[in-house]
Amino acid sequence: MAEDSNDEENVELNLHNTGETLRRAREQKNLSLEDIAKKTRIPYRHLESIETGDFEALPGRTYAIGFAKSYARAVGLVDASIGSQLRAEMDEQGHKPYQPEDSGYAPANPSSIPPLYLAWTAAGIGALVLVGYLVWRTLILNPDDMMQVAETAAPMETVSNNADARAADVSGPTPASDGTVILTATQPVWMKIYDAEGERLFEDEMNAGDTFTVPADANDPQILTGRPDALTVTIDGQVVPQLGSAERTIKDVGVSAAALLARNNGSNISADLSPD
Repeated sequence: MAEDSNDEENVELNLHNTGETLRRAREQKNLSLEDIAKKTRIPYRHLESIETGDFEALPGRTYAIGFAKSYARAVGLVDASIGSQLRAEMDEQGHKPYQPEDSGYAPANPSSIPPLYLAWTAAGIGALVLVGYLVWRTLILNPDDMMQVAETAAPMETVSNNADARAADVSGPTPASDGTVILTATQPVWMKIYDAEGERLFEDEMNAGDTFTVPADANDPQILTGRPDALTVTIDGQVVPQLGSAERTIKDVGVSAAALLARNNGSNISADLSPD
């Protein structure tokens, strides 16, 4: 019976486009778009764009597929089937996955590389010139001159040490591993925060200036977003390095104070950079 149900659903998906399929399922459950928006925490305008197939109005391909899957789960459809159908529709309309631009790099032509013996010859000439210069300086400078050079170099080292000390003072104290983490949007950005069991703690589009405080009692809170560069992260008010660079989706990146501090100390972070 389960296989027959899945076959019927696949036939239904093939008869209609993704938006029409989702709309029919919603109406069969007597739900409005406002109900779906409240249930999924996806903005109403994005749900409306999915139903009408207006993909240009959505933030991007990755978000469109993620929104459609959440919509599907809310109305009892298989999210994987909806995601596959929407990918096919977007491909047909020219909404291809993000592809990095070709850097234009081409391997060097072996015929243009100088022979190895020329490189060794040049290195030998350079070494002879350096040795000759050092010998000349030793013969020309008398002991008094050498003492003056040493005395002149000492204050420079002191200045460098003082500069290093000032830099250390500016860095400030290390935040506590149980500190309060706040994510602040510097420009419009969609993000999802969830715990280790996959329980959603937050999922919405934030405008510039909006903030989200990571719950202190959350079990290993993590983030999914396509614009980590649009978020400023602080622990107890102290700014820490960004979660990632522009146009690269991050997933399963810990946003607890302990995880952020471990990341800043060189720990590895699992990041999903898939364009879908």
